[in-house]
Amino acid sequence: MGGKITGDTIFMKTINVSLKENAYKIVIGRGILPRLGAKLKSLKIGMDAVVITSPVIRRHHGNALAAGLKKEGFFVKFFEVPEGEQSKSAKVAFPLMERIARHDSMRGLFIIAFGGGVIGDLAGYVAASYKRGVPYVQVPTTFLAQIDSAIGGKVAIDLPIGKNLIGAFHQPKVVWSDVSVLATLDKRQMRNGLAEAVKYGVIADKKLFAYLSRHYRQLLGLQPAALEHVVVRCSRIKAGVVVADEKEAKGIRTILNFGHTVGHAVEAAGGYGRYHHGEAVALGMRVAAEISRQKGMISAADCVKLNGILSGIGLPVKIKGVSLANILRIMQHDKKFSKGKNRFVLAQEIGKVKVVAGVSPSIVQKAIRAYQ
Repeated sequence: MGGKITGDTIFMKTINVSLKENAYKIVIGRGILPRLGAKLKSLKIGMDAVVITSPVIRRHHGNALAAGLKKEGFFVKFFEVPEGEQSKSAKVAFPLMERIARHDSMRGLFIIAFGGGVIGDLAGYVAASYKRGVPYVQVPTTFLAQIDSAIGGKVAIDLPIGKNLIGAFHQPKVVWSDVSVLATLDKRQMRNGLAEAVKYGVIADKKLFAYLSRHYRQLLGLQPAALEHVVVRCSRIKAGVVVADEKEAKGIRTILNFGHTVGHAVEAAGGYGRYHHGEAVALGMRVAAEISRQKGMISAADCVKLNGILSGIGLPVKIKGVSLANILRIMQHDKKFSKGKNRFVLAQEIGKVKVVAGVSPSIVQKAIRAYQ
């Protein structure tokens, strides 16, 4: 399993998510998991910590989390859910809420999402729904969650017809990203996260894209300085976009969906098992770049750069085992589409994208076929 991240806490950064209401901090550090209790005590959100996690995460990191919480006087209760996207479902969420309700004893209950993107989305949805909303905290344990999904307050569960169709905006009280927990990730999980990091480079930061092109091997090898640099940079970009457009009302936050329109459809068409989220997004980015090229928006050279870094990382090149008809059918239910028109985030160059509505279906189909 993965490489090693060692050393004491020699690194700690705080990023402010400066929303008018529900402002919070993203704290990024090394070896900071046991310190979460002291932070939560200062937030005064209750003393009954309900930790939603998976068996693997609990086995690797549960003791460190629990010890830090109990030291500060918190009552800690773990609720485990299975690994994988299938846990983002009504079948898991509603029984989980029932178990939480039975446990709830008026000590001031709050929820800790302790895991990757699936756990974060599920636990956030449970927190938004139970009692019409209880406080929750994001403690992301995957690279993808630390750089992307734990930030911004979008919480949801899936339906068989599409991803994230039942959800809410519910901001966490704090995001606590300890890069040392990434040491237990395998290569596939790291590749998964790197897809989202590449997305940030394409949508907002050509220097980040260049850094990833030079350092993706160190990142796959869990080199601490490289991980810290990318987690901080991506967290800053995401925080900035969320502050500018918290609930995607202005169209600014939509840029975060580069690669996700086709990516989500590929994920759903594969039954949420064939492709992990980052793998599907990588395929979606390849298709989005091809649509951009066909529309004369991006140079062939930039397309080659994007495809080159995705292939170098080891992300999928071809959409396999999923039919074009299924992808197109599922895309019709994409919540990013508006008034019957498709909407794609398309690249103009590395570091700059544009939201485009009403892309010709023939261009979309041709672009998807290019990767089948």
